[in-house]
Amino acid sequence: MDFSAFRFEKADLGQAQAISDLINLTYRGTTGWTTEAAIIQGDRTNRQEIEAAMLNPGACFFVVNQLSTLVACIYIATKKEQAYLGFFSVHPHLQGQGLGKYMLTQAEMFARNTLGVHKFVLFVISQRSELIAFYQRQGYHRTGRIEAYPSYLGTPKIAGLTIEYLEKNASLC
Repeated sequence: MDFSAFRFEKADLGQAQAISDLINLTYRGTTGWTTEAAIIQGDRTNRQEIEAAMLNPGACFFVVNQLSTLVACIYIATKKEQAYLGFFSVHPHLQGQGLGKYMLTQAEMFARNTLGVHKFVLFVISQRSELIAFYQRQGYHRTGRIEAYPSYLGTPKIAGLTIEYLEKNASLC
């Protein structure tokens, strides 16, 4: 995919609703390989949560626009020398074309080069083996840290849903 038509840039508060809509479409919509609609009920996020995350000191959202349409986003929150990555979303119609890998690489380079982080941390639903495999192909490894699925992220439709943490050394990007 030619990424010259895409703009990777910091988001502003005026984009909070569009970011929330994209995240909900990506994770709770009915299409795309990242959908969780079969295992989780309810929205993944809302405008207020996105605005609060954007106002968090040491954190920012990055977005990718194709012309004037929001097509991808990722959140970076730093603590000491590590960056937590979350809310990572690519529009379902653009999934599987390399945009997610591009977005993740851009976010990691910013966090390493501008924020000086040494480690990236994220979590995924443990039962999403294809999502874990995607991150492993990007250099992430499983930490063994597994927790119960947080209720604020939606209502599980299956019993025993858990989240699992993955990490990556920033020197690997």
